[in-house]
Amino acid sequence: MLFDYPTLQVLWWALVGVVLIILALTMGFDLGIGMLLPFIGKNDTERRVALNVIGPTWDGNQVWLIFGGGAIFCVWPMVYATAFSGFYVAMLALLWSLFLRPVGFEYRSKMPNAMWRRCWDLGIFVGSFVPALILGVAFGNLLRGVPFSFDETFRMTYGGTFLGLLNPFAIIVGLVSVTMLVMHGAAFLAVRTEGIIQQRCRKAVSGFAWLYILLFALAGLWIAYVLKGYTLLSFDQTARIANPFDSTVVVAAGAWLANYKTYHWMIVAPVLGFLGALLAFIFALAEKYAATFWSSCLAIAGTILTAGFSMFPYLIPSSSHPKQSLTVWNATSNAYSLNTLLIAAIILLPLIAIYTTFVYRKMWGTISNKTIEDESHLLY
Repeated sequence: MLFDYPTLQVLWWALVGVVLIILALTMGFDLGIGMLLPFIGKNDTERRVALNVIGPTWDGNQVWLIFGGGAIFCVWPMVYATAFSGFYVAMLALLWSLFLRPVGFEYRSKMPNAMWRRCWDLGIFVGSFVPALILGVAFGNLLRGVPFSFDETFRMTYGGTFLGLLNPFAIIVGLVSVTMLVMHGAAFLAVRTEGIIQQRCRKAVSGFAWLYILLFALAGLWIAYVLKGYTLLSFDQTARIANPFDSTVVVAAGAWLANYKTYHWMIVAPVLGFLGALLAFIFALAEKYAATFWSSCLAIAGTILTAGFSMFPYLIPSSSHPKQSLTVWNATSNAYSLNTLLIAAIILLPLIAIYTTFVYRKMWGTISNKTIEDESHLLY
């Protein structure tokens, strides 16, 4: 074996976190540009500029979504089953909305009819906004706790409803996700375009950076003073199979801040979130668009790390049966599986990264109105 079991548990928690960050950085600007599409382009040519910035690479970015979902299924099967059962309606809404993106990209420019194209622009907007909002709402509900429990045969019962997921705190976190990704999409679009579209992106980055900062701060204050967090006092350290029954948990307001008191270095995560957005705003004003984009990347990484550091070791806390909450220690596959998966990840992750880098290098360049007019029959 490459590592002992506890090390593997933490290592896979970190690895899945890295994959989620890469997913947010790549698929994130796709979603952000999709949400901006009806507003950033004032005519058909300008909207085609935005679409062709992400057109050659958007589907490849979803490889990280597949990798992340597969990793969760293999590493934390109980988490996968609980999340997809409890959030079933939300997951279907996310999936159905994502359907609008590929057909929108492929069919929008098949006909020159203005109404036809406006309908597909709306479809791409919905297929970008809904996933961004739902993923944020899902993270908000994880921090809030999910009403589920297991019986003696490990069958899960979910005690919530779809409308229950749309609580005030979760909606705030959902809006954090939306504003963050719009900022990120505008920053990426500014790097790849010029002229009036670039200037509109500059304004979008400036506005949504401040919206993100305000919402991120509001969510942080809610977590610190209102929201009940979970503290794991003890668990069965000898268990070698997933067993969500043997643990001692305390639920109290502000408990999600405990890790920051124990590991002071973790404060770097929320600092990166605020600092990244502030730098994106400053660099956008200075028209330093590459720096603006990398600053938005820092904000995204800081946001996801903040959620991960706050919840560790929790994966899905149970609001109805806190002792049955799923954690890194009680919901992970066995050591043999984790070692085998790690070997596969060591081989596959570099290959995916190398190929992704190659594609972006080949497809890189400025997209302008002239590009669309000169190669209209070849582009989206």
